[in-house]
Amino acid sequence: MTEEVLSGIGNAIKRKLELEHTDRQTAKGVFSIFVEQVQNVIRYSAEREGGEVEDDPAEIRYGVLTVGRKDDQYFVACGNLINNHDVDRLKKSLKQIKELDKEGLRALYKETLKGETPEGSKGAGVGFIDIARRATNGFDYDFMDMDDDRSYFCLKAFV
Repeated sequence: MTEEVLSGIGNAIKRKLELEHTDRQTAKGVFSIFVEQVQNVIRYSAEREGGEVEDDPAEIRYGVLTVGRKDDQYFVACGNLINNHDVDRLKKSLKQIKELDKEGLRALYKETLKGETPEGSKGAGVGFIDIARRATNGFDYDFMDMDDDRSYFCLKAFV
């Protein structure tokens, strides 16, 4: 996954949502969650090739992304390998986020922006919070052990 791939697929998703006459708020939510999920793959996937050093622009990271519609809601699902040493931290963070209501998410978002960048984060640390805020029908997540070093992480957000 690269920024170029993100741009191309993002444009296709926007066009598809327009063709389906998706209301503006829903389309914005789907697209924003898609972008955040792709950025998570680009920044954090443990499966990668190329690049001489960590975060080398020539590096390619791998993950699976699905955007779909079931019944009356859209979903954006993402899966990628992560390092096992990140699993507990992510589980704790996602559990906390999932338990919050709209106001709680808003407060946590603001608090996180004002605070220190979380250890291991390559951004402001608000990505999952932003996904939860935009996932009007909630989100699910799961972790599956793959080997001694890595787990498969999946996050599915519903709009």
